[in-house]
Amino acid sequence: MSEKKPQEKTTLHPRNKNRDRYDLSALIVAEPQLAIYVKPNKYGDDSVDFASPVAVKLLNKALLSHYYGIQNWDFPIDNLCPPIPGRADYIHYIADLIGESNFGRIPNGTAITCLDIGVGASCIYPILGVTEYGWHFIGADVAEKSIASAQKIIDSNASLNDKIELRLQQNPKVIFRGIINPDEKIDVTVCNPPFHSSAEDANKGTQRKVKNLSGKRERTPELNFAGISNELIYNGGESQFIHTMITESEKFGKQCYWFTTLVSKQSNLKGIYKTLDMLEAAQIKTIPMGTGNKSTRIVAWSFLSKEEQKQWREVRWKTK
Repeated sequence: MSEKKPQEKTTLHPRNKNRDRYDLSALIVAEPQLAIYVKPNKYGDDSVDFASPVAVKLLNKALLSHYYGIQNWDFPIDNLCPPIPGRADYIHYIADLIGESNFGRIPNGTAITCLDIGVGASCIYPILGVTEYGWHFIGADVAEKSIASAQKIIDSNASLNDKIELRLQQNPKVIFRGIINPDEKIDVTVCNPPFHSSAEDANKGTQRKVKNLSGKRERTPELNFAGISNELIYNGGESQFIHTMITESEKFGKQCYWFTTLVSKQSNLKGIYKTLDMLEAAQIKTIPMGTGNKSTRIVAWSFLSKEEQKQWREVRWKTK
């Protein structure tokens, strides 16, 4: 009996532009070099060589060009290459979250200011938030080179000009301090936290990934989505990073409506909820996400009371 090939990625958000199977012909037109890395898969259909970091980057460049109108997207090969469909899902679910807080209407345009913690060299969340919803973005990062790379992308695409402001985090031990200015209002924060607690942990994770993709075990595997240390590694891993973020967020609780973060390890949820309860967050939401074979989730929290949320909507989103 022949295996059925997937036609639609139904785990992706309904508004995600990449729910359908990739139109490789159109993507090769958008990024001709991609053709070199397309070969038949187990179904006999043309597919991208996902074990190759170069192929993955070219695919994602093509997706941004074809679906989002971003013609100039480049960054150092050592930096993390984000998978566009999964990153877009986060933005769409955040839009839904804000919409639920706004009587079912998603505010478009610069009514929304979104802060991206760890904007990275690729600047991907601001790009998607600007092209899909017209939001204003602040992108923060601890790496000067990542900030410089992201700024180059912004400057190279007219649709991003004046929509994204980048800020360097001078102190890698803090997250919001030194980034959110006094009296500044942020409607929502996003974050894809460092996953691993050490270089050894990161290498083991990469070995597993490469084995799953290629069937081969390699001692020093090449990361198919690349990534350098500050993007992948944080002392204490994802759990500690998010704990630090939540603890610090309380101090900015009246300046931000929703704080959110991706949580890749389900086992970290218990500690996250415990910290949020201890700090008496007014509202906590967990939003499940599934992209491809991987399931993850977004945890969102707010310190605003119902009355404060009402005032926020009336003043910033102009709703009565």
